[in-house]
Amino acid sequence: MNRRALMALAPGLLLARPAWAQFPLGRLPPPTPADRAMLRGAIDIHTHLDPDSFGPHSVQARRALDVIDMAERAKKAGMRGFVIKQHYDQTAQLAYLASKAVPGVEVFGQLCLNHPMGGLNPAAVYHFGEVKGGRARIVSMPTWDSEKNITSRGQDRPPVRVSKDGELLAETKAVIAAIAKADVRDSDVRLALATGHLSPAEALMVIREAKRQGIARVFVTHAIGHPIDMTMAQMQEAVRLGAQIEFVAGFLIGQRASFTFDQYARAIRTLGPDHVILSSDGGQLGQVMPDDMIAMVAGLLRGRGFTAAEVRRMTADNPAALLGLPPVPTQN
Repeated sequence: MNRRALMALAPGLLLARPAWAQFPLGRLPPPTPADRAMLRGAIDIHTHLDPDSFGPHSVQARRALDVIDMAERAKKAGMRGFVIKQHYDQTAQLAYLASKAVPGVEVFGQLCLNHPMGGLNPAAVYHFGEVKGGRARIVSMPTWDSEKNITSRGQDRPPVRVSKDGELLAETKAVIAAIAKADVRDSDVRLALATGHLSPAEALMVIREAKRQGIARVFVTHAIGHPIDMTMAQMQEAVRLGAQIEFVAGFLIGQRASFTFDQYARAIRTLGPDHVILSSDGGQLGQVMPDDMIAMVAGLLRGRGFTAAEVRRMTADNPAALLGLPPVPTQN
């Protein structure tokens, strides 16, 4: 991210340069036992897990673990659960099976409206909701196949477009209507909506339309991360419209790192923990494991003056509310 973009992210951000040197870009300290203790009750809404696709027709990284592996890790860590995200499949079936295989962990599915799912396809939304087990929870606007994602990577292939000339397409409004109307089988919870890899302007249009159509729970997918690259003003507008803002640990660690930790912490403080969900966007081969990612960032947030209650809000309470789950009382 360039200097101008950083200035837009948070006022005075670049003035904190000496503090940034404590953790070089992409390198965070491993989680301590105290950090991992903060995973109790946490829900990771963004995990990339096998069985997923990888090969010459896929741009995805290999996955380091599968849904059962993650369920076992989550249970051992005392996490409440996680959401399986796959760009090219809906994952309600996998979530049902993982929940059954590893009792005591709540696993949920997501549907991303990319080409393999038919793009902006209301039939895919209704099917997702009707999968046995009540594990369908989040429908995402296009990710890998969004126009913003494709152009940012310099690719030459057809996108799943959601807007034209500054207006949402009729197909976009129709699929938002399906998300608003779809029943989730074996559950009384409604579907939530994620903005995916849309441009900031498109994401804000989608949030407005989702709220107009009565969708209660909406969040902006890794808002300040590439390729979305929202400014602070745009994130604040999304919050005013009623959306949560996702911050993923994956953009702080390893080769994917785009920000220093201090930049992330300042942006979270500016928005306020009530409006933030901390997830991993993890599971790639060669990366830190998803639960460790969240623990690392949670521990560093505590070190920057965020209270235990604030960290719990971002890792447990806000994700639970997004998924339509009741809060779990804090354990003393």
